[in-house]
Amino acid sequence: MDTSSFNESRSSDATFGPAVHVTPSKSAPSIIVVCEHATNRVPETLGTLGLDAQSLDAHIAWDPGALGVAQALSQHLDAVQVHGGISRLVYDCNRPPQAHDAIPVTSEIFAIPANANLSEKDKAVRAANVYAPFRDMLSQTITNNRDTLALMVTVHSFTPIYRGQPRDVELGLLHGKDPRFATAMLAAKPASITLNTQLNAPYSATDGVAHTLDVHAAPINLLNVMLEIRNDLIQTSAQQSEIAEALALWISTTRDGFTS
Repeated sequence: MDTSSFNESRSSDATFGPAVHVTPSKSAPSIIVVCEHATNRVPETLGTLGLDAQSLDAHIAWDPGALGVAQALSQHLDAVQVHGGISRLVYDCNRPPQAHDAIPVTSEIFAIPANANLSEKDKAVRAANVYAPFRDMLSQTITNNRDTLALMVTVHSFTPIYRGQPRDVELGLLHGKDPRFATAMLAAKPASITLNTQLNAPYSATDGVAHTLDVHAAPINLLNVMLEIRNDLIQTSAQQSEIAEALALWISTTRDGFTS
């Protein structure tokens, strides 16, 4: 399967629509950028999952701003880029099917009515039409570019306030089984970047967030890091472009430390 020839993969059930999108690099890529929670799109057959429009536009349904950063970052790094095409409320592609929050019944303080009391068959249909296409396309994209890939970067965003508590952290550098790149990146933080940057914050692997890194990168010794950006800092395309440019230089400098 040559991922340079197309940019989306549809689910086995056509009513789900595109489950994953791939944007090839212009040349042989050394970096793959992944954005699992890129969209709040819910397949029409699932309605609104019992939620109002405001809830579906909120962080519970996706990572606002993350896709814009991922796309700009990919351009700066000439990376191949993979992102999800369906809301994490339908299925969270950064979770395995057996995870309790792969299809969340609640998210933060919100109940997800359509996810309550799903049968095992219903859950399997969601996994087959959202997780499986995403997992398989990501795996195939890595395989197709394995000779040149040196690094996986996943891009996420988080809320400035969680359960009523303000978060001081502005940028999190997270890792799963392989801490090498995250710790090296923190150590190489440029003085020009004034963001409050912390390791494994506001989440860590113990929260289950390292699934993509640990399944697709760590087993093949591919350097990897998960970026968590506070979403009030990436609300506009200008903000997304600015932070992506700064991150691209920082990532490149850190990566050079592994090749020198």
